[in-house]
Amino acid sequence: MFTIHNTGNNKKEWDLSGRKLKSLPQSLLTQGEGARRVDLQRNKLKRVNGISRLVQLTELNLSRNEMVEFPQEIRNLCNLERLYMSQNNIRSIPEEVFPHLQRLQLLKLSTNLLAKLPSDLNQCTSLISLNLSKNCLKDLQPLVGLPKLKELLVEKNQLTELPSQLFQTGRCELTLCKATRNPLKCPPEEVCAGGVMDIQSYFLQMEENPNTSSAWTVKTMFLGSSMAGKSTLCRSLREGRPVKVAEEDRTEGIEISQLYTQEVRFLFWDFAGQEEYYLTHHVFITPRALVIIAIDLASYSTVDPQSFKDQLWFWINNVQLRVPDSVVLLVGTHCDQCQDEGEVMEKKKDIDEKVKNMLANRKTVLKQQKKNLKENKDPSLFSDQLNELDCLLEYNLQILDLITIDCTRAEDIVNLRSHILMYIRSESTFPFAESILPRSYEDVEQAIHTLVAQEQIPQHGIVPFEELSELILNLVKLSTESLHSILRFLLRYLHRIGIIVWYEDIDALSDRVFVQPSFLISLFKTIVRHDLVQQLEGIPRDLLMEEGALVKQKFTWVDDLRSRGTLHNAAMRILVRRELGNLVLEDDDLVNEVVGTKREEGIILNLLQHFEVCLPAKVGSPLNPQAPEFIPGEKRWQSPSVIKRDPDGACLFPSYLKDNLIVRHRWGEDKQDDLNVHVYFLPEIPHGFFHRLIIKMCSLYPTHWVGQEQCLLCCGNRLALVKQRSKDGDPFIDIRCRRPEKDDELFSLSSEFRQSWDLILAVMSKLSVLSRQWTGLTQQVHTPCPERDCPHYFTWRDWQELNNTDFYDLVQENKLVCQGGHTRRTELIFPKVPTLSK
Repeated sequence: MFTIHNTGNNKKEWDLSGRKLKSLPQSLLTQGEGARRVDLQRNKLKRVNGISRLVQLTELNLSRNEMVEFPQEIRNLCNLERLYMSQNNIRSIPEEVFPHLQRLQLLKLSTNLLAKLPSDLNQCTSLISLNLSKNCLKDLQPLVGLPKLKELLVEKNQLTELPSQLFQTGRCELTLCKATRNPLKCPPEEVCAGGVMDIQSYFLQMEENPNTSSAWTVKTMFLGSSMAGKSTLCRSLREGRPVKVAEEDRTEGIEISQLYTQEVRFLFWDFAGQEEYYLTHHVFITPRALVIIAIDLASYSTVDPQSFKDQLWFWINNVQLRVPDSVVLLVGTHCDQCQDEGEVMEKKKDIDEKVKNMLANRKTVLKQQKKNLKENKDPSLFSDQLNELDCLLEYNLQILDLITIDCTRAEDIVNLRSHILMYIRSESTFPFAESILPRSYEDVEQAIHTLVAQEQIPQHGIVPFEELSELILNLVKLSTESLHSILRFLLRYLHRIGIIVWYEDIDALSDRVFVQPSFLISLFKTIVRHDLVQQLEGIPRDLLMEEGALVKQKFTWVDDLRSRGTLHNAAMRILVRRELGNLVLEDDDLVNEVVGTKREEGIILNLLQHFEVCLPAKVGSPLNPQAPEFIPGEKRWQSPSVIKRDPDGACLFPSYLKDNLIVRHRWGEDKQDDLNVHVYFLPEIPHGFFHRLIIKMCSLYPTHWVGQEQCLLCCGNRLALVKQRSKDGDPFIDIRCRRPEKDDELFSLSSEFRQSWDLILAVMSKLSVLSRQWTGLTQQVHTPCPERDCPHYFTWRDWQELNNTDFYDLVQENKLVCQGGHTRRTELIFPKVPTLSK
């Protein structure tokens, strides 16, 4: 039965969503002439014949249907203000529709198959918000002339340029424009990522500097296992000849260098292969890059599955999760250490076949998951998840056939260079290498290089923004009135392509520019490294004395790192100070700014916390048993000491934890009737993901206990256990709370259930936000049946977009039955407030 909301004497609001409708119901057409809002989303509509009768409509939602043609009848809905038609299969829009919709303010057409827009769309003069993301558009010219357009979303299309007229200063009303994940050349995606003001600045500079340049800049990331030959490969390509790298000179953290060829400038980022460094890789692995994965063919085994998993699967999988539209070149190294050419060819064939199967298997898994969701009783409840799977299936990770190389032979280095340049020139393989830039962009970058060469910028490259601005403006003449404002846009662009680093969004660092990113990397690797314990043990007494520390404190630092995963701030300052060495030793103020003092955190600590590598170690005050719920400012809590720093000052690094003993001790054993949710990830949980989740949650709940793969959060008198698990090869995150104790008072019991589910939902929400940083990741949420040894589960419908109230309307029934026939009250399975049962 359809839900109809009445306001006044007429039926104004019709909710017909999720009804599996294939045509408009007669009740709507005969009784809905006075309707103002009609919701028809999540149905099976291919056409909406008769919709023109609803002439009073101000809002129409036709999203998530099966329409291929845009309904011509909509032109008759002259009072329409909001039209939703996302997630259909619309291929084109006829002319003579939008000129009749003079009151239309919001139009959503994302996730369709639109190849072009009607030329008269700009006659829809009241349009304020337009969403055209996830289509096949190549041209936005029909949008020029929309007088009130403020929000424009055109992400993931096939656009190579944006019309400059849309962004003309004085005539442009736009406040929001998102255009990423297009093969944009004018302006480049790195400019578009800055939003409307950066795009306006770009076009303004294009007008004032007509001598534009076509720049080919390619960020090239070298990945692979430790000792796979990445550094040798990187340095040999840069020099154009064989370069031998000693084992003690292998990369720690990330090394950055550049290669200039006649056509292309390469920005080489050589990533360390040791596992301890993976935690910071997510900070620097970016889209629109060429990824080179080095494989040690000498040690590669065709018969040992673990060899493929370690040397290729792990790295390809990480790229696929983080930047699923990348181009990946496989390079087999150490060919000179193989027995003969036959062994090399055998291994090459094995790798190419396994990689092909790996990609095919991923597609198969995604298609099967999509099939499973569609087989649910009401697939419309899973439309967001289905759309997410469609997006993952559309990604095109290009993995080029493996190239074998002997890094001791000059001709092999030359041939590899030629192959790479050939791929870069191929628009079908690498469509985003070319960027059209105003001359001023190139001038500012060149000015920075000149300042470094002339030593007007210190070797460490940390410069106050205002000082750098003055230095640049002495060399570059910008012909605008807002010189500093324009310079901000230029520096943002250089930050996004990796020439400089400027953390404008971190308050403590926004006034500093890192002109030498490699120096910043060297700060990271002092703390995030595979031999940190040995580094602590090797601190000499004279450095301890400079910090006012004793030798016995050093042993405490080592023990705390090993047993609790905490690194004392004093130890951190000593390590970073030692890494700086003679580079900036003469500038004590800068040393203190980088390293920090006992009173203030330094740059390094701010960065580590910003990128969720660590969090300040905190201790909680004793809980007041009379205060069952944490309420900020509640006097019954000892608020001044609820959160305080460790007296010695320390940070928790979850990645250095070795066991879960403290969590198990506090939590005890899992119970069969715990409120329990499993969040599964396809294809797997990214490396370091769980540790970052821990840091997010511990920042939210100050009282916590952390283990290697488990975390216990405390909120009032409730505990939530979060742990990373794997069952039958499927990785998932397990979230559980104790079931509230039975209570005769329904209100009390309802409150307890709600608070417990709120805690679980808080973890799920943080988890969902974090997962968005891995574009190639998808998740499913299940509640396992509470019956002992029952293998069945309850699948969650779409929930990410729900607000706090709607969470508790996920399921209307008071009792649920699993596929095994076990009956349980709904509040034990899904967020729901229990009702009184008789």
